[in-house]
Amino acid sequence: MPNWNELLDEIRAEGSGHDTIRRKYLKRLFNLTKRNVIAYYSGWLQKPEVKEGAINDEDKNGLMSTVHRLDRSKGLDLILHTPGGDVAAVESIVDYLRQMFGTDIRAIVPQLAMSGGTMISCACKSILMGKQSNLGPIDPQFGGLPAHGILEEFMQAHNEVKNDPTKAAVWQPIIANYRPTLIGECLKAIQWSEQIVKGWLRTGMLQGDPNAEKKITVIWQELGDHALTLSHARHLNAEKCREMGLVVEQLETDPKLQDAVLSVHHSMMHTLSGTSAFKVIENHLGKAYIKQIRMVVVQQ
Repeated sequence: MPNWNELLDEIRAEGSGHDTIRRKYLKRLFNLTKRNVIAYYSGWLQKPEVKEGAINDEDKNGLMSTVHRLDRSKGLDLILHTPGGDVAAVESIVDYLRQMFGTDIRAIVPQLAMSGGTMISCACKSILMGKQSNLGPIDPQFGGLPAHGILEEFMQAHNEVKNDPTKAAVWQPIIANYRPTLIGECLKAIQWSEQIVKGWLRTGMLQGDPNAEKKITVIWQELGDHALTLSHARHLNAEKCREMGLVVEQLETDPKLQDAVLSVHHSMMHTLSGTSAFKVIENHLGKAYIKQIRMVVVQQ
């Protein structure tokens, strides 16, 4: 496997041939596994100002384009690198992919699949992770704030004021900032996320496991309870994910597979770093859906 700098040299030797190099290594991964490969990459680390880097409904167009004409009997290896995004879009994407490939979908996480990316991973039959890979908590967010955290704060205010009415003066300006229906929305968002993730685990990764329900409960608590995760940005490694009950394959057990996956990952990251692209969805046949920053030139 070429390392980061060697792969960059290879791209430069091709004359900034990012597309050529990516497709070379995507094809190499397919030739090794004999499974369909789709890479689903966001450039949120390189271009954090681009909000469309998060998972959204438009991404389904990219997945539809890259699924088209694949031999679906070969299953799907979905390479994920994403900060997460809209829960409704995540649910819709999983529903679409399962209609195309059933539950024969493996998530491959070379580095980060956070929040909604973790939810998609939970909908797969297994998750391939390396020592450098991380999933993240899936507690719903409102404006960057955890729904669980908002509920905890509200209950704290309720209990403190109930026990000592003089504390109402402290809590009143805080609670006044809550918009109408916020508490109800938080409760529904938590219930929604819990319902779909548990359902995906039950019908996919843990189907047929005699201890499935116990494992599902633990997985949801470990991933979905803000009181346990403490931060939505927390990085959960392969060992931790395996301990909570997820079916995790260790990338390092197969050096050839490790080389192939990391070559794809590095080529994708170089594309996101060295071009205007902020989202790349691409299959092993070279069919790609690439979103780029629009450059506006203002003459003075």
